[in-house]
Amino acid sequence: MNNELMFSKCLSPELDSRFKHLWCLVGNTPMLELQYSYKGKAGRIYVKCENYNLTGSIKDRMALYIMYKAYMNCQIQPDDVIIEATSGNTGISFSAIGKALGHQVKIIMPNWLSKERIDIIKSMGADIQLVSKEDGGFLGSIELSEKLAQQGGVFLPRQFENQFNAEAHELTTGREIGLQLASQGLVADAFVAGVGTGGTVMGVGRHLRSLNPHVKIHPLEPAESPTMSTGYKVGSHRIQGISDEFIPAIVKMDELDEIVSASDGDSIIMAQKLAKELGLAVGISSGANVIGAIKLKEQLGEEAVVVTLLCDDNKKYLSTDLVREQPVAAGYISTDLSFTGFKPISRLAKSLFNTESI
Repeated sequence: MNNELMFSKCLSPELDSRFKHLWCLVGNTPMLELQYSYKGKAGRIYVKCENYNLTGSIKDRMALYIMYKAYMNCQIQPDDVIIEATSGNTGISFSAIGKALGHQVKIIMPNWLSKERIDIIKSMGADIQLVSKEDGGFLGSIELSEKLAQQGGVFLPRQFENQFNAEAHELTTGREIGLQLASQGLVADAFVAGVGTGGTVMGVGRHLRSLNPHVKIHPLEPAESPTMSTGYKVGSHRIQGISDEFIPAIVKMDELDEIVSASDGDSIIMAQKLAKELGLAVGISSGANVIGAIKLKEQLGEEAVVVTLLCDDNKKYLSTDLVREQPVAAGYISTDLSFTGFKPISRLAKSLFNTESI
């Protein structure tokens, strides 16, 4: 089936219009040159502000792209129910985008995630089912979604194994980073991002390598739960959205450089500092990413261009330790650092995330 026939059969003019409207609300986010003083020495890293997406997180990119490709490949019907297992942000993204496209949505997630995540999903009219640790936790959530899909009339995004997840970031997030840095006369020397599904680090990494074959692409995990380092679930941590209970199928460790770790307490304090010192109200994983970027900057030197992400806003964490004072431990990056300012790098003149470019 050629693209034109596939388009006419599977994507009605009304749905195509809805997708085009959503492209305007997802992607093409600003960047910042983040300026700081660490142990008395000035430094700067570059951050992509993904809290500017439709629902306030980077997961909107993946959710919208997966839905678009599902329609283009005739893998979904307009009356299908979208069912996804998630640790939060992806569930919020599919709830919003699914509803905008006219779908019913059911989200299955572990019951230990923040109350805000649950309430936001419910507020969008999506059904939600919580799974306890005794019933399998995150892996149990995935198993339940697969079981429900057997009843028919269901579309499963399968974010942990869907290659369109990584492709979304290769075509949009990575390309935007490359173009925005180029506007400043820069090319990335290193990129680091926490791994939830792995789509971001894999997709962004592939595009940045096309611009600089020597760029270093680093996955990040919590120091308290080093799933990627060990190959299996170990320990527990407070950085919601990364290091769930397994290494996702999307993640190809042989395509990545060394794993970077960040303590959850250090990450919380760093996120608090981003808000209190710069007015950047972001989530805990953003604090972890900034820690990872500063560690790499220390390794690579003063002139290195190190890039990371502010993955989401802080609104989903107001019932968590993000708003509580944290004890300080030896080796924390955050306690030896203060932010001194930032320089904005504007959005692109035209969004890359549209039906004409994919």
